[in-house]
Amino acid sequence: MYCGPRPTNVLPAIVHPTKCCVNNTFQNNVVPHIHPTHTTNVNHINFQHQHYFPQTQSTVNQVTNQQFVAAPGPFPGGFGGPARAASEGLAQAVSEALAQVASVCQDRAFLVDK
Repeated sequence: MYCGPRPTNVLPAIVHPTKCCVNNTFQNNVVPHIHPTHTTNVNHINFQHQHYFPQTQSTVNQVTNQQFVAAPGPFPGGFGGPARAASEGLAQAVSEALAQVASVCQDRAFLVDK
């Protein structure tokens, strides 16, 4: 006998460690380099200086990834019952995690300022 889809179980939220980010800024500075040249001709002997500029290369692979957070609201399975209770519990867990992240980042900012 088919009774329809089974309700989705929502597990407790997993709170990951706080990620602290660093914003880098860059400024270009011009440093003049002066390369004087002196040529000495003695007895019609000419020195020919050959300059070589070897170049090296390196490769860096930069990987990014995106994760999206679903908007708060009812979960699949309906607007009431266990899914709604789980939704409210998850919203509370997310709110607590965000408060903890703000507290940790403020503490770290306080330590950096000293």
